[in-house]
Amino acid sequence: MKSLFPSEKISFNLPNASVDYYPKLFDEVKANLLFEKLYSEIPWQQDNITVFGKNHLQPRLTALFGNEGKPYSYSNIVMQPNAWNVILTHIKDEVETICQEKFTTVLLNLYRDGKDSNGWHADNEKELGRNPTIASVSFGAERPFHLQHNSIKDAKQKIILEHGSLLVMKGETQHFWKHQIAKTAIPIAPRINLTFRIIK
Repeated sequence: MKSLFPSEKISFNLPNASVDYYPKLFDEVKANLLFEKLYSEIPWQQDNITVFGKNHLQPRLTALFGNEGKPYSYSNIVMQPNAWNVILTHIKDEVETICQEKFTTVLLNLYRDGKDSNGWHADNEKELGRNPTIASVSFGAERPFHLQHNSIKDAKQKIILEHGSLLVMKGETQHFWKHQIAKTAIPIAPRINLTFRIIK
């Protein structure tokens, strides 16, 4: 499959952050193909998550792929990685070309409809180390991605994550900002998100 290097990069001027957005990492035809393959071929699972001492089913489906021996932990969940497959390796190669990083792991999220969400959080787990690079690829329905600074009340950003897009968060972003994909009552089609990261 021929690579489409994105011609457009949008950089957001945010305090204590480095956030770049590439609306068209993949064109529509290729993004459609990748979405269908991921939707049908990934071994999706739904884990229990602990929130304020209570267990709930996560409001989305997840999967982890990565290098052998690199588990990932968050919210009292420890995920063991599946081995890289052809489709994820292809996407990873495209992302690494732009980011100039070598990622060890990808966490996949399947948002089945508007009821599925991901609450306010930062990707700041200790195994990610200091100033991690998080590269987030989106396929399927567009969803708003909200960023909020931890201490500057008016420092906020909303980004509509488009089909086939790439969002890259680097530097101090995860230490000073949190982000979310909020629930919506609007009928919405499924969305798949891949967040590439480096497990130390």
